[in-house]
Amino acid sequence: MSSRRLLSAYAASLLLHAAILGGGAFKDLLKPPPAPQSLRVVLRPMPQTPPAPVEPLLKNTLDDDAPRETPPPPEPPPKPAQAKPPRPAPPEKRPEKPPARQLRAAERKLAEHTFYPPEAVARGLEGDVRVIIVLAEDGSITDVQVAASSGHPILDNAALKAAWAMGKLPGATVQQLILPVSFRLQ
Repeated sequence: MSSRRLLSAYAASLLLHAAILGGGAFKDLLKPPPAPQSLRVVLRPMPQTPPAPVEPLLKNTLDDDAPRETPPPPEPPPKPAQAKPPRPAPPEKRPEKPPARQLRAAERKLAEHTFYPPEAVARGLEGDVRVIIVLAEDGSITDVQVAASSGHPILDNAALKAAWAMGKLPGATVQQLILPVSFRLQ
């Protein structure tokens, strides 16, 4: 029986403490929340004060008492006594045009060394490239440049490689040649 008494005393103690301590907490939960308070703001005009004097960004560091020299106005240029007509510009020296036979031979040799890049074939690229070939006196190639691009760097590089692969053009009487290289899929 003592354990029953102890248990009942324990339960009574819990109920008493819950009533005292917890009763106030439950009352707060059952109350409606307080209405929000509005914020009241009062705007007052600022007092009108004259603005502070602004110091200029650039200051005159020259002495105001010192006399200033003004440069004399420039003299007008003298008029020419008689205007001479301008000389015509000397005609530009155009590069020599190679004989048709030499040009055809160079085109045939270039065609022998031209290789259609497999990547360009796979992508379906076509185009015409014009290359400038600079020749030494013995006919050896000293420089190759693209004069007109095909619009595809792959084809332009293939044309340059083909021109360099020619090595030499024996019997050439000119210093420069412009040769076409055509890339066409069939």
